[in-house]
Amino acid sequence: MFFKSQIDVRKFLIYNFVMKKILAIFTILTIGINVCFADELNDKINIFYAENNIKEAFSLLLSIPEENRTAQNWLLMGNILQDERKIDEAAFMFNQAIAADSKYYKAYYNLGNIYMLQDKPNMAIKEYKKALKYNPDFAYGYYNLGCAYLKIGKIKSAKWEFFKAIDLNNQVADFHYNLAYTFKQLNKEKQAKTYLEYYNKIIEREQ
Repeated sequence: MFFKSQIDVRKFLIYNFVMKKILAIFTILTIGINVCFADELNDKINIFYAENNIKEAFSLLLSIPEENRTAQNWLLMGNILQDERKIDEAAFMFNQAIAADSKYYKAYYNLGNIYMLQDKPNMAIKEYKKALKYNPDFAYGYYNLGCAYLKIGKIKSAKWEFFKAIDLNNQVADFHYNLAYTFKQLNKEKQAKTYLEYYNKIIEREQ
């Protein structure tokens, strides 16, 4: 009797081990399928968004359960709502993107842009600084930070931010134009003229 019981126990243990392996494999396969599906869905969303098929993109974004949305998903939703002039709703989406990924610099940057639209430059400055904290090579972050400083009359601070933007990307006409404007405000006509010439050269090349 004792020997038989030992065989039964062994069979039971083997059965449990096999079942656990099957469940583990099934779980891995399920996760893999879900990841592939999510990647495929995000690819479709990005294609629709790039093609300006906004309704389809937003519809697919809404089909993703909130707990499964990535920071990029929230950001795209915010972008779409901002384009539709739904500013408060867009700000909510950008905050959700930050909640999903606290280092997602694009969400801070876009939130800063919202505050600029709402004529809240001091709040915008805080968000642009956060964006640059997580991506110090983001030229447009420095540029928009400079614009926000201009808005509150901090001309010298604006100047240095425009310099940083140009240092990272000297082929953006607006960077040079706003730096020229800043030098104009500082009564430095020679420097203003120099950067206005850079601006005009870039515009000519783009035409």
